[in-house]
Amino acid sequence: MSTPTLVESFYSRIWNNGELTASSELLSKDFHFRGSLGAEMRGHDAFGEYVRSVRTALADFRCEILDCVAEENKAFAKMRFTGIHVGTFRGHNPTGRPVHWLGAALFVLEGGLVAELWVLGDLAGLDAVLEMNAEPS
Repeated sequence: MSTPTLVESFYSRIWNNGELTASSELLSKDFHFRGSLGAEMRGHDAFGEYVRSVRTALADFRCEILDCVAEENKAFAKMRFTGIHVGTFRGHNPTGRPVHWLGAALFVLEGGLVAELWVLGDLAGLDAVLEMNAEPS
């Protein structure tokens, strides 16, 4: 599997489709994750809980790869994250409105699996959208 294909599978299967069982196929056993929302964790179980929490707060959650480059055992992706705010998220009560933010992800690959992932997101932009959505119309 090429690096961009592995990155695509990670986002489409785990994040977009909520197929957490794909973790065993795509992630190393000691997968290390630092998410754009500030969480840092190791292992499939902790990561699965994080994915569930985001997908519960944001219905129809999608990660869109805007660009991806790979070299040796690393891949870097420019991302757009979107969803419908249906649960408490970043301290904001649900609004039922769309939210979106941009981010970037650095993947470290070992043995055809994702070993590490470090994601930075535009949290100031996300918080601005959440605050704007919370204002009365």
